[in-house]
Amino acid sequence: MKEKLEKLDQKIAEAKLGGGEKRIEAQHKKGKLTARERIELFFDKGSFEEIGMLVTHRSANFGLDKQKFFGDGVITGYGKVNGRLVYAFSQDFTVLGGSLAEAHAEKIVKIMDLAMQNGAPVIGLNDSGGARIQEGVVSLAGYADIFYRNTLSSGVIPQISAILGPCAGGAVYSPALTDFILMVENTSYMFVTGPNVVKTVTNEDVSSEELGGAETHASKSGVTHFACENEIEALEKIRQLLSYMPSNCEDEPPMLPYTVGNESREELSKIIPDNPNQPYDMRDVINGTVDSDSFLEVHKDYAENIVVGFARLAGRSIGIVANQPAVLAGVLDVNSSKKGARFVRFCDCFNIPLLVFEDVPGFLPGTDQEWNAIITNGAKLLYAFSEATVPRVTVITRKAYGGAYDVMNSKHIGADMNYAWPSAEIAVMGAKGAAEIIFRKEITESEDPEAKLKEKEEEYATLFAHPYNAAARGYIDEVIKPEHTRQKLIRAFEMLENKVSTLPKKKHGNIPL
Repeated sequence: MKEKLEKLDQKIAEAKLGGGEKRIEAQHKKGKLTARERIELFFDKGSFEEIGMLVTHRSANFGLDKQKFFGDGVITGYGKVNGRLVYAFSQDFTVLGGSLAEAHAEKIVKIMDLAMQNGAPVIGLNDSGGARIQEGVVSLAGYADIFYRNTLSSGVIPQISAILGPCAGGAVYSPALTDFILMVENTSYMFVTGPNVVKTVTNEDVSSEELGGAETHASKSGVTHFACENEIEALEKIRQLLSYMPSNCEDEPPMLPYTVGNESREELSKIIPDNPNQPYDMRDVINGTVDSDSFLEVHKDYAENIVVGFARLAGRSIGIVANQPAVLAGVLDVNSSKKGARFVRFCDCFNIPLLVFEDVPGFLPGTDQEWNAIITNGAKLLYAFSEATVPRVTVITRKAYGGAYDVMNSKHIGADMNYAWPSAEIAVMGAKGAAEIIFRKEITESEDPEAKLKEKEEEYATLFAHPYNAAARGYIDEVIKPEHTRQKLIRAFEMLENKVSTLPKKKHGNIPL
C-alpha cells in the first residue's frame, strides 16, 4: 500500500509540474503565469478541486506516443470564488503549446456539463496554440463539442473568457460565444488568421499586436470587454465581474447589506451645463447616483458615446446603459447600438435590473452610418430593450430627441418607471432644426431672416424643450430634482423587485443580427 501511495504522490507531482521546469521558466520570462498559478490566484484559497489530473492523450501519430503529459495541457475543476461555486479550465501552454485535441476537449466539455447541471458559472483561461494538428479531425471535433455547449449554456449560466496568450483560428469562437472576454496587454492575441497568412493573402504587413492585440480588440473591434495590464489584474477583474451576477438564470443577483439613510446628492444638481450644447461627462451622473466606488464599466474603450457597466444601488446589483454627451454629443451609431444591445440582453438573461441615463440628440447621420446598416444595428438596441423583462428605469437628464428617445428605454417600449430632470428636452428634434423646417416660409420671407429664426427657435423651445408635455401624457412618471435621483431610484427598484413579465409564447425571436 505504501508503494502505491508513493506512486500516486509521484504522478500528482508530475501532473502539477505540467510541461516541466524549463518550460515553466520560459513562461515566466514572457511575463506570464503558469496554468496552475492562474487557478491558485483565481479561486478562494484552498477551495479548488481538480478533475482529470491524470488524463493523457490517446494518439500515437507523428511520435505523440513519446510526448505524453498528465492533464493533456489543460487544468479543469471547480472551487469557490467569493464563497460561490465556479467551474474553470486553464490551458497550459507549456504542454504541447496548450493545443486542443480529443482528451483536452473532453476535460473542458465535462466541466461545462457539470456547470450546466449545477447552475454555476464557467471561466475559461485560454492560452493555446490552437488545434493539435497531429490529431487531425479529432481536434476539430473537440472544438465543435465545446462550441455546442457554449451555445447551450448561453443565457443559462454566466460564461467568461480570459485570453492569456495566443488564441487563433477556430479557437477564437468559443470565447466569442461567451458573455465577457478579457485580454492582457502585450501577451494576448486573438485572430482568425495570423499575420503571416494575412501577408500572403492580402499583402498587408501587420504585427500580432496590431492585428489582434488587447488594445486593438478593446478599442477597434469591440471583441474584448476589458484590456488588462497584467494577468493578476485580469483574474481580479473576473472575480469582480462575478460579484454582480447570479450563478444562473434562475437565481437573483447578489445583494449587499445596506441601510437607507440620507440619499440626497446635491452634486447632481451642478452637472448639467446652462448651455444645452455644452458637453458633460455622464460618468459624473452615474457615480453621483450609485453606491460609492461600485461602478464597473464594461467595454470602456469601445463606442465611447455610450457607457455600459455594472453598479450597486443601495446594495442591489444593477446594469447601467447611458448616453455619453462628452463623446459625439452622445449620439447613437452602429457600434454604440451593438454595444448597448449586447449588454442589455446579458442583464435580462440574468435578472439584473436596468437603469438608463438618457441624453441623446438622435442617431448619427451620414453615408458611413447608412452604408454600415445603422437601421438594423440601431434596431438591435430597440429590440433588446423591448424584449427585456427585468425591472427597467430611465432618467432623462437632458436631450431625448427623435427615434432615439423611443429606443432608449422609453415608456412606449415597456420601461417601468421614467423620470426626467427639469433640464430634459423631449422633442422630435432640436429647436433650431425644427424651427427651420416648420417656419421655413415665414423665415425666408422675413426682412431679417436671422432674427426671425431666433424668434421661432425660442418659440419652439418654449413649447417642447422641457419634460412637462411628456409628463402630462404619462410618458414621464415624475419630473424630479437631480439631487433626489438616488432616493427615487432606490424606491423604484425596491418597488419593482418582484416584477413578473412574460413574453408571448414562441421558440425565440428574430433579432436583426
